[in-house]
Order: sequence, then C-alpha cells, then structure tokens
Amino acid sequence: MSTTPGRKQIHLAAHFPGVNSTTVWADPRSGSQIDFSSFEHLARTAERGLFDFFFLAEGLRLREHNGRIHDLDVVGRPESITVLNALAAVTDRLGLAGTVNATFNEPYELARRLASLDHLSAGRAAWNVVTSSDAFTGENFRRGGFLDRADRYARAAEFLATARELWDSWTPEGRQRPFVHSGPQFGIEGEFTVPRSPQGHPVVIQAGDSAEGREFAASAADVVFTRHSTLEAGREFYADVKGRLARYGREPGDLKIMPGVTYVLGDTDGEAQERAGEIRRQQVSPQNAILALEQIWGRDLSGYDPDGPLPDIDPDPDSTLVQGRVRVADPVGVARRWRALSEAKGLSIRQTVVESTSRQSFVGSPGTVAAALEEFVATDAADGFILVPHLTPGGLDDFVDRVVPLLQERGVFRTEYSGTTLRSHLGLPEPVWKG
Repeated sequence: MSTTPGRKQIHLAAHFPGVNSTTVWADPRSGSQIDFSSFEHLARTAERGLFDFFFLAEGLRLREHNGRIHDLDVVGRPESITVLNALAAVTDRLGLAGTVNATFNEPYELARRLASLDHLSAGRAAWNVVTSSDAFTGENFRRGGFLDRADRYARAAEFLATARELWDSWTPEGRQRPFVHSGPQFGIEGEFTVPRSPQGHPVVIQAGDSAEGREFAASAADVVFTRHSTLEAGREFYADVKGRLARYGREPGDLKIMPGVTYVLGDTDGEAQERAGEIRRQQVSPQNAILALEQIWGRDLSGYDPDGPLPDIDPDPDSTLVQGRVRVADPVGVARRWRALSEAKGLSIRQTVVESTSRQSFVGSPGTVAAALEEFVATDAADGFILVPHLTPGGLDDFVDRVVPLLQERGVFRTEYSGTTLRSHLGLPEPVWKG
C-alpha cells in the first residue's frame, strides 16, 4: 500500500442508496433496488475503488403517508444479511456491513448470523446497531411492542455485550465453552454453534447523535456513522466522541468516525454546481415538495400548489399523518423558519424545500472534491466517509474513476489492500478474547 508517511489516511465506504430522499428514481440510469445485480454492481465498484466496506440500511416496515404506502419510497427491500452473504461470494476484500435492529431481534440468533457471515467472507462482516422506539414498526412483531426511548439504548448495550459473550464462548484455539448470561434484558445459557470468526468479532457500527448514542459509541462501537457533513459540525462531534473514549480505556484510533455524505462531480466547479442544482430539482419534485411539507406540518396539504406560497396555518404537533419516519422535533419552530425564509426570498413551497432540506455535501471538480475530503480528515472533522450516491446502482462509478486516483496521488488513500479483514482495512485492533 503506497501512502505518504505522516498524512492521515482517508477511510471510504459505500452506502447502497434507496431508502432516503437523495435517490433519483426518475433518472433513466436508475435501476432496481431489489435485483441482486444492483447490489453486485455497487459492491464491485466499491471494491475496485479499494473501499473499506459496503453498507446496507434496513427498514422493518414500509413507511406510510396519510394512511397509504409512501409511494416515493422503496417498496420492497430484501433482508440485509442475506444480501451480504451473497455479496461475499462475488467480492474478495470489501467489508460487508448490514443494519440490524437490536430492539426486534435476539442476541443468540443475530450473533450466529453475523458470525456465519464473518466466516463466509473470511473476516469482512460488520453490524450497524440500530434501535427503535417506534410503536408503528413494533406492530410487525409478535411482542407488539416497542421500547420507551429511554430504554432502547439499555437493551442495545446489553444486546451487544451478550453477542460478544457468545462470540467469546469459543477460544481462539477452537475450543467451545458453555455460556451463561443473566441480565435485565436477557437471560440465556447454552452452547454457541459457530466457532470464533476470523476477526474475533464482527466490526460494530453505530449511528446516533443523542447524548446516549454518543456514549454508546464511545463505550462499544468500532465505527460511528454520523450525519455531520460540515467542517464545524464535524469537528465538534469528532472532538466530543473521541474525548469520551478514555473513560472506557480506549484510544482515539479505536473508533472511526465516518459521516454519510453525498457528492456531485463536474469537469469544472461551475459545471458541478449546475449539475447539483439539477439533481436537487429532481430530488424535490413538485409531488415530493408537498410530501416534505406535510412531514413538517402533519396535515394533508395536497390542495396546495407546489409553486405557490407556504401554508399560513401552524403544524399539528400531535399528527400521525406520517408513519415510520422520525418526526421533526420542533415542527412549529421549523415551520416558522421556513416561512420566514420563503417571505424574505420570495420562494414557493418547492423552492423553500429545495433551499431548506439536505443538499450535496461535496460539489466540484474531482480535484476540488479530493482536496475537500482530505481537509475534513486532516483537520479532525472525520476519519473517512460513507458515500451515498443519488443513483442506483451506478452512482459510485465516477467517484471511483475520477476522485480515488487523486486521493492516491496525494498519498492519503491506499493503492492496494494490505490486509484481508475489515478490521485490517480500518486499522482497528482485534478484540481481546475474554474467556
């Protein structure tokens, strides 16, 4: 691996697009979100670009809008670990990360599935731990249940600790030992059926920005998937979470912080800016603008003109119009800010949504984007990035072809894989066996 000594290395991962408003399904280049060929194309591209890992999100219930399936969302999505097992057969070095909910699974069953993926991939498995306090999602499960927000991290922490006890019930030499776990959330005992995997434990990814989420990441995660994609916000988050590690006996390098980001490339910065504007208009169609507004207002606004002014009524704070999406914390405050912006600039509903909602993180020529990525990492705003393309499945191709070579020339990104496991790609220590 050719890198420049003393320059902080950039870690890269690829997020399979589809479950968010960044994806442009109307583009003729957009393919299926469920055919295996789509997953294979993106994964092979990421491996060609020498990325650390391929990342799959997951939803446990189709989201609803005004009592109907949200028709701008992905309808139909295969189970993550099943897809990753298949990808293990068509990739050699790329890490394989799946999102699995700790609220609606059990430690023994999930630990077994993840250990199996780690064996099948020769040490490339990762688990993105997520939780849910959503009763709407809980209706899909027999316990009907859901956890209060205050309890979900308690369950997740014990879930992860229990999974690690199961993975440690086999010694590095291959001897199996019975396990016993007794705690507030789980009481299980028996014998784990899968020997210790090539990495010892699969890599653990965590996504969450609350105080509880940051503490959970500092205590137990290997990678943090964050939304902070500006220098100032990234540096604050980076310093805060890394500053929590010492109390758990961990070093700064034991946890990698990788925000999810988007990008738009052009031959020049000006061309890229024009393309970014076009993409934003595709992402926020007239129909999508009204739906985005309804998510804030919690009201049926289908009678409003997307090219007209914002509603002069306040949001309904108790609305259940939107199900399966995280509700905005302060809809009345957001509505006031949007209305003030609209009035100050003379913006329509659609223009206000375009102006106010998420936009591309990195826009410019390949050289401009490469320099910006390096600045983030060099100044401790991130350790790397999880790229979220706006097209399925070819949205990563231009980045690998045009930006990765420039990062390699700068000496901040590998020119070949130096190890075989995901932990080796990320520079993470192997877990110490706790027998």
